Amino acid sequence: MFIASLYNLKGGVGKTASCVNFAYMAAKDGYRTLLWDLDPQGAAGYYYKAQALAKSSMKKIIEHSLDIREAIIHTQYEGLDIIPADSSARKLDVFLDAQHGSKKHFKTLLKEVSSAYDFVFIDCPPGSSNVADNIFYASDAVLMPVIPTTLSVRTYDQVKQYFEDKGIDLGKLMCFFTMVDIRKNMHNDTMLQLYKDKRFFEHYIPNLSDIEKMGTRKAPVEAFAPGGYAALCYRALWNDIKEGVLE
Repeated sequence: MFIASLYNLKGGVGKTASCVNFAYMAAKDGYRTLLWDLDPQGAAGYYYKAQALAKSSMKKIIEHSLDIREAIIHTQYEGLDIIPADSSARKLDVFLDAQHGSKKHFKTLLKEVSSAYDFVFIDCPPGSSNVADNIFYASDAVLMPVIPTTLSVRTYDQVKQYFEDKGIDLGKLMCFFTMVDIRKNMHNDTMLQLYKDKRFFEHYIPNLSDIEKMGTRKAPVEAFAPGGYAALCYRALWNDIKEGVLE
């Protein structure tokens, strides 16, 4: 089982949209796939028309009063399951602190489903915290979307520094560009600069209307616009990621 988390220190960078699309494409490629929505906004669950079960809550899962497998919901797509976020996800740091702040908690929980899935995608909340430390420890890859702007580059540098300060393997950090507008000189210049860092995948996600339509269609782009440019870009990037993580 390969665990990939979609993370950025800041919000509004296309993190959830990418997580939803990667999970869909992994399942379509025949991989048994689970998406775990840890972002309190619950957008990943919204895209998949999934709500947390009445008996489920992040608090119960963390406290081991609910088996993580009982929180899993099947989506309408074959091979793709989801654990939707619920309102208790807002207090995830508090729940983890009550469990003595161990950074191994998520990894231990996910072992319970290791025989059932080939890929687990985690939609992470923004910010740096005990939650982030747990996610980084559990993940085989941390996929970081970056908008090619000055502030996003600063955030990228901060995340790299955080990995170094915490002794996290920088090899886990794999980045890609999102919301790209190649008509802008800043975007082109920034991408050229950061590609030199050898941490970014070649393909990127442009700023396209089909991605914005995911909210109204409540579906990944390849499900409702398979021949569109957005779907082709996500497919190319996903192929890059598969090659990078499964090599």
